Amino acid sequence: MNFLKLFLRAVALIPGVVQGTEALFGAQNGEQKKKAAVEIVEAAINMADAVTMRQIADSGKFSEGLSMTIDGVVMCLNASVWAKRA
Repeated sequence: MNFLKLFLRAVALIPGVVQGTEALFGAQNGEQKKKAAVEIVEAAINMADAVTMRQIADSGKFSEGLSMTIDGVVMCLNASVWAKRA
């Protein structure tokens, strides 16, 4: 599958993954929840295959960018009406 399509599909999963990790790991600290979310999304885009096929040239920077994306989603969710309902 085209890597861009696969990546964008995985990015669309991030809000659900963030909510799911919050529900599953609510008692843990934010860094542990973020690590779990990054691992889930990396698995969803088959990162190991993408690195092997050279679709990801620098897996460290890719993971760092994914981590920053998750931080942004968390910030948006915390600033939204959704956060006020909990």
